[in-house]
Amino acid sequence: MAGCRVVHFEIPANQPAALTKFYAEMFDWKFSKAPFPGPEYWLCDTGSEGPGINGAIMQRQHPQHPWMNYVCVPAIDAAIEKATRLGAKVALPRTPVPSVGAYAAIIDPEGNICGLWEQGAGA
Repeated sequence: MAGCRVVHFEIPANQPAALTKFYAEMFDWKFSKAPFPGPEYWLCDTGSEGPGINGAIMQRQHPQHPWMNYVCVPAIDAAIEKATRLGAKVALPRTPVPSVGAYAAIIDPEGNICGLWEQGAGA
């Protein structure tokens, strides 16, 4: 799976709109509320100067909800199969995002969570 890079982050929040104000003030990030159903989700533009990625602030799903990074993979099902073969566990199965892609999450052999993203797979 050559070329797999971190492409997105998510920051969990009990009050997502309020937390966008903190990060906007702290780092001058720009936010826009996502227009799709589900938990409250604010897309984050971190800027275009120099290296970096964009992300989002989302409604916290449970008390231990971690800050999540997503690695783009060509095929989530193949990535999950490879990860489990290498000793990882599935934290979140493949979940489509209609017309956008799909995501999943694994827990590596040391207990760290890692998000997976497959662009265009949710259509």
